[in-house]
Amino acid sequence: MNTHRFFVEKIRFHLKEKNKLVFVGWFFDGSTQNHNLEAFFGGEKLPLQLQVNRGAEIRQKYLGSIHEIIEEVVGIITLPRSWREGGRLCLFSSYKGKRGRAYTISAGKMKRLETEISYYIENYYRENGMTKISGWCMGEGEVTLALVSEKGEQFPQRTTRYYRKDLRGIYPECEEEIKPGFLLEGETAEGDALYLEMRSAKQAAKVRLRKWQEGTSPQNKLCFATKTAEDAMRYFRRNGLSATLFKVSGKLRNREGISYDWWRKKYAVTPEELQEQRKQHFPIRPLFSIIVPAYKTNPIYLRKLLSSVLEQTYAGWELCIAQAESPELIPVLEEYVKKDGRIRYCTLERNEGISANTNAALDMARGDFIVLADHDDIIAANALYEFAAAINQDVTIDVLYSDEDKISMDGRKYFEPHFKPDFNPDLLCSFNYICHLFAVKREVLLRAGQFDGQYDGAQDLDFILRCTEQAKNIYHVPRILYHWRCHPDSTASNPESKRYAFEAGRRAVQMHYERLGIPARVEHAQFYGMYRTRYLWKDTPLVSIIIPNKDHRADLETCIDSILTKSEYRNFEIVVVENNSVEPETFAYYKRLTQEQEKVKVIYYEGGFNYSKINNFGVAAASGAYLLLLNNDTEMMTGDCITELLGYCMREDVGVVGSKLLYEDDTIQHAGVVLGFGGTAGHAFIGKSRYDTGYFGRLICAQDYSAVTAACMMTKRSVFEQVGGFTEALAVAFNDVDYCLKVRRAGKLVVYNPYAELRHYESKSRGYEDSPEKVERFNGEVEVLLSYWREWIEKGDPYYNPNLTLDNSDFSLRK
Repeated sequence: MNTHRFFVEKIRFHLKEKNKLVFVGWFFDGSTQNHNLEAFFGGEKLPLQLQVNRGAEIRQKYLGSIHEIIEEVVGIITLPRSWREGGRLCLFSSYKGKRGRAYTISAGKMKRLETEISYYIENYYRENGMTKISGWCMGEGEVTLALVSEKGEQFPQRTTRYYRKDLRGIYPECEEEIKPGFLLEGETAEGDALYLEMRSAKQAAKVRLRKWQEGTSPQNKLCFATKTAEDAMRYFRRNGLSATLFKVSGKLRNREGISYDWWRKKYAVTPEELQEQRKQHFPIRPLFSIIVPAYKTNPIYLRKLLSSVLEQTYAGWELCIAQAESPELIPVLEEYVKKDGRIRYCTLERNEGISANTNAALDMARGDFIVLADHDDIIAANALYEFAAAINQDVTIDVLYSDEDKISMDGRKYFEPHFKPDFNPDLLCSFNYICHLFAVKREVLLRAGQFDGQYDGAQDLDFILRCTEQAKNIYHVPRILYHWRCHPDSTASNPESKRYAFEAGRRAVQMHYERLGIPARVEHAQFYGMYRTRYLWKDTPLVSIIIPNKDHRADLETCIDSILTKSEYRNFEIVVVENNSVEPETFAYYKRLTQEQEKVKVIYYEGGFNYSKINNFGVAAASGAYLLLLNNDTEMMTGDCITELLGYCMREDVGVVGSKLLYEDDTIQHAGVVLGFGGTAGHAFIGKSRYDTGYFGRLICAQDYSAVTAACMMTKRSVFEQVGGFTEALAVAFNDVDYCLKVRRAGKLVVYNPYAELRHYESKSRGYEDSPEKVERFNGEVEVLLSYWREWIEKGDPYYNPNLTLDNSDFSLRK
């Protein structure tokens, strides 16, 4: 690969300052390290300011590229005042002395560029004479929008403008008062060709909207409305011929994995199964009260919801609807009330907000369980049957929730299935993964309280948190029982339009900690709707860092230096457990280290390599109330690593905390352990980029897992002693999995914290499982693990999902 090459993704004029060009791009090796950029016009070198954007958002933005792009460059070039007289702008990139031309543009093209408006259309949808378009546009000054016909006639429209945080990286001059995001709603004639006109004082753009069949699904957010063959050429220029052919063939042969359409055909409930469910008579027949607030609902979608309730195979339900300021819904509601007396509704004098409206519907409920549904979604026909079946299996269940997917506006396309873990309190504090379908026992609701209007926008997260606090038995049904209708103006497609909702969610999680008496500060994470918890414990207990070591002096020195020089948390001791080193430089380093660092001591273990025995030996010599078990081939990347681990570990309900471990090439080595991977247990998301987000954000969210690796594992000494430390029959492999399962059996949580990041130069000290003796030993330890935990492993990991594959670690669909 030509590592010096630089690709210009976009170039435009500065929105506020004259004679300044702004470009966005990236180097072909994905990083800016050892790279340089220079700009020339007619042989004259120009002033060039560079800004580097990095992080998960950048990796996510360029997932479609074959290159591992982790850093994006934004450059601002100051042009000479005479540039309009003619000439060419050239951008040169260089890498370690090798230089090449990256981009060229003539003065004539730049003149045309001056008159262009930058825009991006994320969603376009037409149905029943209404058109909705969402996206963003940027120009010099205010940009007005108009929805027009082919003849230029403007349609009646309503436009909502909002700030877009996600544009700040590539539009550094964009301040919060500038609102580039838009949602345009217009009344249009059926079948007409539609255009979107965008105009500022000096710029204009007019784009023909792609012609969709009436009522088709929203346009994919990653595509422009005017997508043409130019996109293929653009991908070709960026990635080369082989990558382009691979991309095309992958699309044709579905190289990206099993399609959800295929999965639904194979695993979705059949009409025959539904018919059998209708014949089922349960000994326990709970009454489910389905609660629906309705406000300005499209009557078509309300009918879909009502029909989905009528189609339930379990008959023990009632539907309670509170409608506000929607007189057009009365005929529909009356029609369905006449069809089935289990449907009831009330009319509110005015819209009091979603929480108050939901509470009005709650006041109507008489059921044993309360079920929440939105006014335009669809409940699967077997939903209440599955809930009733679970309750008949276990009458102590207080709360139930299911998996869900999304459905297009026309109801033809099902997509984005969310196969969830069993109850995962730390994941729930990272984002509302429970969402739909959710049911709570009446007694629990009475203790938790109704919906609270101060959390409108995230009222469901607040309500779910309060209910789960009060519940003793929370049950997850691993089936798709709810279809969430995806609107062009929904929070998912237009996150900036509902920032208030994400702030309400942050406050809801904050109040959750306050009710539990846990000192914490909740912050917005890098993506909207995700939250990060920072614990604010007053105590600073002693942390004993246990590091087994055999030679590899340089690795050990890197590990210890990263702790001594980077760690912001200073109340720690380091216990190096020497085992069978033979190199003189190792012992010389021990001597120098203990002389210079009073926090470090070296103890000597005698006997063959047994990771469990070595760590148990190290713990016996340690003084701390908290133990950080650490491999000698790791390196802390940030100063808050110990603080992050300790924050979770100091919670009463937590027994173990693990970290995110990265290979040298910034790919994932560890992000939690899933039971069943590889037949026993394996690491989640192994080999994925550090900047990937994972399945529904699970790579970047704090959450509970069945186990984490002991390459970096913090645990309480009290818990370590309670469960008997490491099982010494497991000398090398699976001792950490076994330990975590013992901790879970003792009633404590095992937490993965992605904000504690380390590099792991795996197996440098011990070598690989490549000899017959080592393979035999490994197989023997598999048998030992299974002898202890076979039932747990075969039952399936509660923090995974039986609908996801065990064949690889990327959380893809099960074949």
